[in-house]
Amino acid sequence: MVKILKDIRVIELGTYITGPAAGMHLADLGADVIKVERPGTGDPFRAFKGGLYSPHYQTYNRNKRSIALDTQNPDDLAVLHELVASADVFIQNFRPGVAEKLGAGEDDLRKTNPNLIYCAISGFGKSGPYRDRPAYDTVAQAASGYLRLLTPPENPRVIGPAIADAVTGQYAAMGIMAALLERASTGQGRRLDISMLEAMAHFNLDSFTHFYSEGEVMGPLSRPVVSQSYTFECSDGKWVAIHMSSPTKFWQGFLAATGQDALAQDPRFAERMERIKHQDDMIEIFTPIFKTDTRDAWCAKLDAAEVPHSPAYDADEALEDPQAQHLRIAVTSQHPEMGAFTTVRPPYSFDDTPEFDVLAPPTLDEHGAEIRAELRKISKAG
Repeated sequence: MVKILKDIRVIELGTYITGPAAGMHLADLGADVIKVERPGTGDPFRAFKGGLYSPHYQTYNRNKRSIALDTQNPDDLAVLHELVASADVFIQNFRPGVAEKLGAGEDDLRKTNPNLIYCAISGFGKSGPYRDRPAYDTVAQAASGYLRLLTPPENPRVIGPAIADAVTGQYAAMGIMAALLERASTGQGRRLDISMLEAMAHFNLDSFTHFYSEGEVMGPLSRPVVSQSYTFECSDGKWVAIHMSSPTKFWQGFLAATGQDALAQDPRFAERMERIKHQDDMIEIFTPIFKTDTRDAWCAKLDAAEVPHSPAYDADEALEDPQAQHLRIAVTSQHPEMGAFTTVRPPYSFDDTPEFDVLAPPTLDEHGAEIRAELRKISKAG
């Protein structure tokens, strides 16, 4: 695939997820992303499961190069500033004021590179009463109203992946690309501030729209009831997910696939709005029906009836599905020290060409000597 951002250099002074995720998205598009890490320990995510190469770290750090720098050391700080001088973008995700203490605040770096795009990711923003509060994924989900949409009301507990972290990183990457596009015509850099609270509030837009337009406070079942979405367990203990939405043909196909055509005359289900009101009845009726056959058998019947559905896969099954295999979503590369690295390829296909080449996440300071040599070469050329 064409590396769309191949001429862009990004310096990432990021830890955990938000900053590294933003850098990863740019790296997936071909940018040269240099991850600056603390000597000895690196990004704290490296050691999340012991060692310095945890799966948590691997997830958000592919396609990057690593250099270890201690910015409290004047020589290393000078190297950081040299890197910034050669870069287009700088990313950090510390609490407000921390980057300045590390010698990586916007004012310091803009002296080195006036046209830099400086991206600062925080939990609650650079000002306001919560400015200095620590924020992690669960905190941002809760503060934005999103956590309540995922939490079973009868058994409140945090479930699911780190959505707020990942979403904030993606929004940051989108903002950076917009700033790069503008700079291509104006020659001027920008400061981009993005907080997890703001990102998740925007991601939760549908919930706020319903509240401000209709006075409706959405809950975990608000969307699946209206969209007529279901998950049923089959006889083999596996699940199938179904989303019938609004077209009547999907409801009719569902009845045909399950052999329940008589329910079309039941006043509880004859019209879509009635089916929405009586979703609990639907679940009560169809739960035992789906337990009469295997997941594969039900998928075949639903497919024949053109009902939107999918097996509800776990991670060990999803990328073995024939469509995922056809699209070659899982890709493997080799790291010189850590061995085989399998991941999900970037989703983009430019000019019908997907990107199948993915570099394994770097070990700590893996490219330190290489990057320093490049800076010496730039210095001599200058």
